[in-house]
Amino acid sequence: MKLARRLNRFLDRMRDAGAFRVAGEAGTAPDLSGLAGHRYCLLVTFRRSGEPIPTPVWFGLGDGHAYFNTRERNAKVKRIRRDPHVRVAPCSIRGKPLGPLAEGRARVVAEEEETKAEAAIRSNYGIARRIYYATVGGRGDPTVYLEVAPE
Repeated sequence: MKLARRLNRFLDRMRDAGAFRVAGEAGTAPDLSGLAGHRYCLLVTFRRSGEPIPTPVWFGLGDGHAYFNTRERNAKVKRIRRDPHVRVAPCSIRGKPLGPLAEGRARVVAEEEETKAEAAIRSNYGIARRIYYATVGGRGDPTVYLEVAPE
């Protein structure tokens, strides 16, 4: 758990400045198809103040929606529960945008839909994700799956 938090803090400090720059822009992509073929998705959530917060996440695509999972107590989950409006774009591991933003609505996936969400994410990654979750990412707080549907 401590190792995962340290890794996340390190990655937050390494975030590309372009992620913050585009986070405040309106989405121009008509759907989520621009995410296809990419490993990372820049997820932009919003604080109460309206400030956009960009976060690169692992994701999967299925049925025109994007899926990702994260710790239930992470701030992005709290922000999505309060305001489901999000923006997404393909990005690098550091959050450098690699395509246009799309507007979307996010929601926490119901427990009976988690298998579908996991299958979508798993289809986009090989052994690296399994190793991450087996070593630093698989312990601690429970995880939730989130779905982003285009607006």
